[in-house]
Amino acid sequence: MTLEHRIVDLLPSVDAELNYLVPMAERPRNYAMEPPPGATRSNARHEPHKVRIRDARPIFNQVNLDDNGFACVKCRSVVSRFDDEEEIRAVYYPETEEQLKRATGADRVFIFDHTLRRRIPGYEDRRNGPRQPALRVHIDHTAKSGPQRVRDFLPAEAEGLLKGRVQVINFWRPIHHPVYDAPLAVCDAKTVAAADLVPSDLVYQHRVGETYSVTYNPTHRWFYLSEMAPDEALLIKCCDSATDRARFTPHTAFLHPAAPADAPPRESIEIRALVFHRQGWDG
Repeated sequence: MTLEHRIVDLLPSVDAELNYLVPMAERPRNYAMEPPPGATRSNARHEPHKVRIRDARPIFNQVNLDDNGFACVKCRSVVSRFDDEEEIRAVYYPETEEQLKRATGADRVFIFDHTLRRRIPGYEDRRNGPRQPALRVHIDHTAKSGPQRVRDFLPAEAEGLLKGRVQVINFWRPIHHPVYDAPLAVCDAKTVAAADLVPSDLVYQHRVGETYSVTYNPTHRWFYLSEMAPDEALLIKCCDSATDRARFTPHTAFLHPAAPADAPPRESIEIRALVFHRQGWDG
């Protein structure tokens, strides 16, 4: 759906702060582990910008991955324990593969990781505790790192697969209860300029990944799902080899200014998947 201003302007909304990268001369770098002695966890600085975030619930079935870079689906999971890694891999992975195939028309889906998050106010992410909501605007993969993930995980098939269309899609779902305090905001990818996206290093123990940090642009149009429930999911396109449609979708958690004081803290799971389309394959 091409979101016309007259439609967007009628949607319920909330004004909240989103944290964007401050433009910098050097390449942004973030450590996904304890940094080396003398190094900071990140050399980047982010600054808050107050933006209007529209509630996508009235257009739940109209936004789509190719036009907007994100989509909303209703899909109840049969997983009973999201604290059980074995059940997540044995039950939730196959569920999500089928949901992604249904939503995208893909011929093959390869899930390569997942992240569980549980918000603890005042707690720093990537310390000794649960992962926290990511409160900065970013995209998990880039035009370079998306294809590299195919080579990393499917080396014997990579060159053939990369001749077809390849996407990296995140599948994000609340768990245990609806989200009130720190929902996920997604940006309409068609409102993002190439110059807004800044390739950035994400440093792990044995490899360096590449993500996009995002600089502020007032043309960005942001959306979220109010009180998103565990039987709902957001699909977020992080990378697409097709160049004639939405390709890279900024997203971030934000602190909802109207969240009830007694609301349970956000809990969520996100799946990251390689999504393949047969056209162009060798076999």
